[in-house]
Amino acid sequence: MYHIVVCIKAVPDPKQADQIRIDPVSKTLKRSEVPLVLNPLDKHAMEAALQFKETSEAFVTVISMGPPEADNTVKECLALGADQGILLSDKAFAGSDTYATAFTLARGIEKIGRYDLIFCGMASSDGGTEWVGPQIATFLGIPVVTMVKEFTETGPDIWKVKASIENGYRLMQVKIPAIFTMTRTLNSPRVLSFSGIIKARKKQILCWSASDLGVAEDMVGLSGSPTAVSAMKTRSNRRQVEIINGTSEDKAEILVQKLADAGMI
Repeated sequence: MYHIVVCIKAVPDPKQADQIRIDPVSKTLKRSEVPLVLNPLDKHAMEAALQFKETSEAFVTVISMGPPEADNTVKECLALGADQGILLSDKAFAGSDTYATAFTLARGIEKIGRYDLIFCGMASSDGGTEWVGPQIATFLGIPVVTMVKEFTETGPDIWKVKASIENGYRLMQVKIPAIFTMTRTLNSPRVLSFSGIIKARKKQILCWSASDLGVAEDMVGLSGSPTAVSAMKTRSNRRQVEIINGTSEDKAEILVQKLADAGMI
């Protein structure tokens, strides 16, 4: 039986992105002020795990690092069909950059024990670095394939995948255990069902702190993050709008002239 670990992240709701604020001291996002949702690309990693569970024997564990309220995204994955949920939550984890995040997740995965496959979304909507998956692989000392768009041959020990590159794809062969990061073209994530929500109530979410992982607090969170952010600021996305009046011919002539004056035509 495969043991698949899916790394997920609770991110600020993209629909309320204009409400996100930045802490002027730590230079990090104030996530508590915006509702948290499951990172969109992680849904594709979750769907890949569930599809393998349906076609072969597999046990799916979801692991996430975040504040206590991030347990709602873990519950969502349990309702979708995951077997076990783990939340790494500790004030010491706050302010983690990708390095500290990957280190913490790697320690959590090691504590789980056996794993055959680790699935991640290609990137998070609030960071977009695409670094966490490869960094987890480095900490665990296992292979990684990024930007997976299709699984062409699976198991038992060798997996073949198509991974996206600019203007094409690369065909990769990898020995498991390994990490795969998923693109949005891989599949179409399923939606929650009422029966899944009811079944999820019986599933337990484990919550592990820094001490549970056996790591010192200065190795995680802001203290364990080598990234130095010198400054951050929000950017206004407002545009000036001008209404052109007149007949259709007049409006077309004025618009063409304005585009020409702007050097656009």
